[in-house]
Parts: sequence; C-alpha cells; structure tokens
Amino acid sequence: MKHIHFIGICGVGMSSLAILWQKKGWKVTGSDVGFYPPVSTHLTDHKVAYYPGWHPEKMGTPDLVVIGNVAGSENPELKFVLENNIPHVSYPELISQNLIRENSIVCAGTYGKTTTTAMLAYVLKEANLDPAYMFGGISASLDLSADDLGGDYSVIEGDEYKTSRDDLRAKFFSYKPTHLLLTGIKWDHADVYPTEESYLEAFKKLVELIPENGLIVANIDEENIRKVLPSAKAPVLTYGKLNGNYIYVDLEQSTKGIEFTIENFGEAFNMASPMLGDFTAKNICGVFIMAKELGIEPKRIIESIKNFKGIKRRLEKRGTLAGGADVYDDIAHSPAKAQAILTNLKNIYPGKIFSIFEPNTGNRQSESFPEYDNHFSGADEILIPRLTTVKTPGSVDGETLTKIIAKTHNHARYFEEDENLINYLKENAKTGDAIVFMGSHSFRGMIDEVLK
Repeated sequence: MKHIHFIGICGVGMSSLAILWQKKGWKVTGSDVGFYPPVSTHLTDHKVAYYPGWHPEKMGTPDLVVIGNVAGSENPELKFVLENNIPHVSYPELISQNLIRENSIVCAGTYGKTTTTAMLAYVLKEANLDPAYMFGGISASLDLSADDLGGDYSVIEGDEYKTSRDDLRAKFFSYKPTHLLLTGIKWDHADVYPTEESYLEAFKKLVELIPENGLIVANIDEENIRKVLPSAKAPVLTYGKLNGNYIYVDLEQSTKGIEFTIENFGEAFNMASPMLGDFTAKNICGVFIMAKELGIEPKRIIESIKNFKGIKRRLEKRGTLAGGADVYDDIAHSPAKAQAILTNLKNIYPGKIFSIFEPNTGNRQSESFPEYDNHFSGADEILIPRLTTVKTPGSVDGETLTKIIAKTHNHARYFEEDENLINYLKENAKTGDAIVFMGSHSFRGMIDEVLK
C-alpha cells in the first residue's frame, strides 16, 4: 500500500484531499500545529491518522508528501523530506495532477467560492455528469469535500492565496481553467498582496487564462470584477441585483432561508434555498447560469439548489440560547466577509446583532487596517476575544484590533478571558437577537460553552 503524508493536514483543502486519497486506497497520515472542528472531527470520522506537531520519526518514509503553507523552511518534517529526497508536491500541484479534467471549472473570488464550488459540484453530480471536484469546506449535501466520479468535468475552488512557501502565485493558476465563475473581489491577504493593485492583478491574469471557447460567469455588481473583466478573451455572462444578463429580484429572507426570482430576457426562474443571505442569492445566480450553460435543464438545477443544504461554518446555525438568541458560526475572517454576514443578519433579525470576530493572519497586518473602517455597522456589539497566537511579524493582538475597529464603531470591546465573553453573551442576548462567531479558528470551544 502506498503511503502519502500531509504536512498541514488540518487546512480545509488539505483535509479534503487526505480523505480522498484514503478512499483511493492509500495509507494516509498527517500532521499540523492545531486541530479545529469541523475539520478535525471530519478527519476522525473518516479514520484518517494525524498527530500534533512536527515529528519526522512519526512520518516513516512516505511515497509522497503534500506540503501545506503552514510548513516554513525550518519545519523539521520538511527538512526531513528534502534531506532524504522524498517526492513532494504542494496541494495545488496534487489537484492539478489528479483532478483537473478537459472541462475545468474554477470558482474564484474573495468570498463565495467555497459555497459555489460545492453547490455546482452537487448540481453536476445530481445531473449525472460525474464531476471531479474539490472545495475547502464540509458540506451537508456531499459526503466528501473532494472526489473523482470519472466524468469530463472538474469543479475546483480557486483560492487566490499563495501556492506554496516557494511559489507566491495564486493557487488558481494551477488548475488550467476553461470555465470561470467569479463571485466577488475585495482586497484580502495583505501578507501576500501588499496593495489592492497587486491583488486585482492576480484576478486579471486569471480572467486572461480562460480560452476563447470557454466561458466566464461573473457578478457584475462588484466594482472590482468590472475592473478585471476587460482582460477576458472568453465569452462573458454577467449576473447581479440590478444589472447583468441575469438579474435576481423579489428576494425574501427569513430565518428559514430565502426565495427569489432569476430573470433573463423575459424568462423567469423561481428559486428557493434553505441557506441565508443576499449573498447566497448572488452565489445561486452564478451557479444557475454556469450549470444552464453546460446544458443542464433549469428545472433540474432549481431542484438541486433547493435541496443543497450549504457548508459548515458558512452562516451555520449552531443553536439557540436559553434566553432566546440564535447562535451562528461563520468562517468570515476578513472585514469584507464580516460586513456581508452582519448586513444580512441585520436584515433578518429584529433585535441586536452580537459579533465575535477573529481575523486571519493577513488581516492582522497594518496594511489591512483601513479595511476595518465602517465594515461592522451591521453589528450592534462587536466583541473581540483574545486572538489565537500567530508568529507573523507585525500581527496585532486583540486589544489593539479592538481599538482599530472602535475608530468607526462605538460598541467594540475586548475580552481577555473567554469566560467573561461567554457570560456577557448569556446575560445580554435575548429573543430576537443573533450572535455570530466569525473567524478561521475554533474560538476555543466558546460556541459550545455559550450554548450550554
């Protein structure tokens, strides 16, 4: 039995591939610095062996090692791999070599790419097109987050973050896209893209990659998408709330989901989804157009979208407090993503919105600080916990982050102790309120604690 080892297995994309390679019949092992639900529990449920820390003696001598961005040049396992000439790849290279098909659909954007990838893969699977696919999340509608069903289509989440420690190019350049679904562009990852211009340049190059016989489906409501589309050689179909080849209208939201209509030159398609948010309607538009252009019957697409239950940690409702407030969990780890979540919750809930926020590494850097201005207006109270430790030079702590947000928001406060934050929520959140935990980490079990 061949052996594959993942350095950084608890990354959402890495864990997806680890489970797929176990399905392929390989012995799979992995290591990481920290393990967070739902990824850690997903690995455990699939009986994938992993351990904390970097221990070359535990690796054995794998036939192949997949190296995640978590592995710096001094990583002991990486050193062992290089010193012993063990074959190794980055995870975008593993995808490129094994999952990309003749018709390569890439879903890209600062936000929405995980949901659209999973939803589109589900629609293609339900239409018996048997796609290969990979997305960085866990879906309630697909057993695996990465799979190869043998058809002529691949559907891949196109992450704009760097490919590896040695290759600073965006991951999506590895996937040979013939079709592109572009959801939204808002400057992110300041640790890799120090300016907005450098961030936009990556998406311009992606647009240029799509061949003349391919297709681009894009959210025209986004100003930055309008900036990158002139680079296209391929045909472009657009969607939006007000403009585009397809528009969505009559959006109705409740705590049970959304209903709306997609209009296209006299045709009208009535859509429903159990997922929440105006941004969900946009994502559904993009998926509907792409699937329709692939030749799938609209009725079949509509039914599949209605049955698609979403992604864990994408505005996932975790429960209700004894006091009546609903509790949500979302991976929104940047100001732009937080803004979208908070705005939509404010439109649904009549009471207060409590936001608990922890940014990712790039959004703790000074270059990203202007992005925090006026991005939390959907929250009545912004609660910043003690941030998970990161060793990136220049990263701010939770107290400093609170002061940055407080420049444009009056109700930001810092909690050094988790217990104090939990007690504050239990004492102050009432029926009609919503609590949303937003960030890429697990909040040290605070969600479970607040729901006890």
